[in-house]
Amino acid sequence: MTTPARTHTVLVYSDDPKVREAVRLAVGRRPADDLGLVDYVECATEAALLKAVDAGGIDVAVMDGEARPAGGLGLAKQLKDELQDCPPTLVLVARKDDAWIAKWSLADAVQPLPIEPFALTAAVAGLLRHREAALPVRRAAAV
Repeated sequence: MTTPARTHTVLVYSDDPKVREAVRLAVGRRPADDLGLVDYVECATEAALLKAVDAGGIDVAVMDGEARPAGGLGLAKQLKDELQDCPPTLVLVARKDDAWIAKWSLADAVQPLPIEPFALTAAVAGLLRHREAALPVRRAAAV
Protein backbone atom coordinates (compact mmCIF):
# COMPACT_ATOMS: atom_id res chain seq x y z
CA MET A 1 0.00 0.00 0.00
CA THR A 2 1.40 3.38 -1.00
CA THR A 3 1.51 6.13 1.57
CA PRO A 4 -0.37 9.18 0.32
CA ALA A 5 1.87 12.18 -0.28
CA ARG A 6 1.41 14.90 2.28
CA THR A 7 -0.01 18.30 1.56
CA HIS A 8 2.56 21.09 1.38
CA THR A 9 2.04 24.70 2.38
CA VAL A 10 3.47 27.43 0.19
CA LEU A 11 3.43 30.98 1.49
CA VAL A 12 3.10 33.66 -1.20
CA TYR A 13 4.04 37.19 -0.15
CA SER A 14 3.31 40.26 -2.26
CA ASP A 15 1.43 43.49 -1.76
CA ASP A 16 0.11 42.98 -5.31
CA PRO A 17 -2.80 40.50 -5.51
CA LYS A 18 -2.00 39.93 -9.21
CA VAL A 19 1.48 38.63 -8.32
CA ARG A 20 0.06 36.33 -5.65
CA GLU A 21 -2.49 35.01 -8.13
CA ALA A 22 0.15 34.52 -10.83
CA VAL A 23 2.25 32.41 -8.44
CA ARG A 24 -0.75 30.28 -7.46
CA LEU A 25 -1.80 29.77 -11.07
CA ALA A 26 1.73 28.99 -12.26
CA VAL A 27 2.55 26.45 -9.55
CA GLY A 28 -0.96 25.05 -9.21
CA ARG A 29 -2.24 22.52 -6.71
CA ARG A 30 0.17 19.74 -7.74
CA PRO A 31 3.48 21.05 -9.06
CA ALA A 32 4.95 17.58 -9.70
CA ASP A 33 3.75 13.99 -9.82
CA ASP A 34 6.00 12.95 -6.95
CA LEU A 35 4.72 15.66 -4.60
CA GLY A 36 1.48 15.96 -2.72
CA LEU A 37 -1.01 18.75 -3.11
CA VAL A 38 -0.14 22.35 -2.33
CA ASP A 39 -2.14 24.66 -0.11
CA TYR A 40 -1.40 28.37 -0.20
CA VAL A 41 -1.10 30.98 2.50
CA GLU A 42 -1.24 34.45 0.96
CA CYS A 43 0.26 37.43 2.74
CA ALA A 44 0.03 41.05 1.61
CA THR A 45 1.92 42.62 4.52
CA GLU A 46 5.13 42.07 6.44
CA ALA A 47 3.14 41.51 9.64
CA ALA A 48 1.02 38.81 8.02
CA LEU A 49 4.11 37.07 6.61
CA LEU A 50 5.90 37.06 9.97
CA LYS A 51 2.79 35.80 11.77
CA ALA A 52 2.32 32.97 9.25
CA VAL A 53 5.96 31.87 9.42
CA ASP A 54 5.98 32.10 13.23
CA ALA A 55 2.89 29.85 13.34
CA GLY A 56 4.91 27.14 11.56
CA GLY A 57 3.96 24.67 8.86
CA ILE A 58 5.29 26.67 5.93
CA ASP A 59 7.22 24.45 3.53
CA VAL A 60 8.33 27.10 1.03
CA ALA A 61 8.04 30.89 1.02
CA VAL A 62 7.75 32.67 -2.34
CA MET A 63 8.38 36.38 -1.86
CA ASP A 64 8.00 39.31 -4.21
CA GLY A 65 11.22 41.32 -4.20
CA GLU A 66 9.25 44.30 -5.51
CA ALA A 67 6.66 44.32 -2.70
CA ARG A 68 6.11 47.61 -0.87
CA PRO A 69 6.79 48.85 1.70
CA ALA A 70 8.68 45.73 2.83
CA GLY A 71 10.35 43.92 -0.05
CA GLY A 72 10.71 40.18 -0.23
CA LEU A 73 14.50 40.37 -0.45
CA GLY A 74 14.86 42.06 2.94
CA LEU A 75 12.28 39.75 4.48
CA ALA A 76 14.05 36.67 3.11
CA LYS A 77 17.25 37.88 4.76
CA GLN A 78 15.44 38.55 8.03
CA LEU A 79 13.90 35.07 8.07
CA LYS A 80 17.23 33.40 7.29
CA ASP A 81 18.97 35.41 10.02
CA GLU A 82 16.33 34.89 12.70
CA LEU A 83 14.91 31.39 12.22
CA GLN A 84 16.82 28.23 12.97
CA ASP A 85 14.51 26.13 10.78
CA CYS A 86 13.68 28.70 8.14
CA PRO A 87 11.61 27.33 5.27
CA PRO A 88 13.29 27.52 1.87
CA THR A 89 12.78 30.91 0.29
CA LEU A 90 12.33 31.89 -3.32
CA VAL A 91 12.42 35.56 -4.29
CA LEU A 92 10.95 37.10 -7.40
CA VAL A 93 13.03 39.90 -8.90
CA ALA A 94 12.21 42.32 -11.70
CA ARG A 95 15.76 43.16 -12.78
CA LYS A 96 18.75 40.94 -13.50
CA ASP A 97 20.79 43.63 -11.75
CA ASP A 98 19.13 42.52 -8.50
CA ALA A 99 21.05 39.22 -8.58
CA TRP A 100 23.62 40.54 -6.09
CA ILE A 101 20.96 41.50 -3.54
CA ALA A 102 19.19 38.17 -4.04
CA LYS A 103 22.45 36.48 -3.09
CA TRP A 104 22.76 38.79 -0.05
CA SER A 105 19.20 37.88 1.01
CA LEU A 106 20.28 34.20 1.33
CA ALA A 107 17.33 33.19 -0.83
CA ASP A 108 17.41 29.55 -1.82
CA ALA A 109 16.10 30.30 -5.31
CA VAL A 110 15.52 33.33 -7.49
CA GLN A 111 13.05 33.70 -10.34
CA PRO A 112 12.34 36.64 -12.63
CA LEU A 113 9.28 38.83 -12.87
CA PRO A 114 7.19 38.56 -14.88
CA ILE A 115 6.69 34.97 -13.79
CA GLU A 116 7.77 32.19 -16.11
CA PRO A 117 5.32 29.40 -15.10
CA PHE A 118 7.43 26.35 -15.96
CA ALA A 119 10.58 27.72 -14.34
CA LEU A 120 8.75 28.84 -11.22
CA THR A 121 6.98 25.50 -10.87
CA ALA A 122 10.25 23.59 -11.24
CA ALA A 123 11.96 25.81 -8.65
CA VAL A 124 9.13 25.48 -6.11
CA ALA A 125 8.94 21.71 -6.67
CA GLY A 126 12.69 21.39 -6.09
CA LEU A 127 12.47 23.34 -2.85
CA LEU A 128 9.51 21.24 -1.70
CA ARG A 129 11.47 18.04 -2.38
CA HIS A 130 14.39 19.30 -0.30
CA ARG A 131 12.07 20.32 2.52
CA GLU A 132 10.25 16.98 2.39
CA ALA A 133 13.53 15.07 2.52
CA ALA A 134 14.84 17.35 5.30
CA LEU A 135 17.87 18.08 3.17
CA PRO A 136 19.75 21.34 3.35
CA VAL A 137 18.92 23.53 0.41
CA ARG A 138 21.81 24.54 -1.78
CA ARG A 139 21.62 28.20 -2.64
CA ALA A 140 20.50 28.57 -6.21
CA ALA A 141 22.24 30.81 -8.65
CA ALA A 142 20.51 34.12 -9.23
CA VAL A 143 18.62 34.90 -12.41
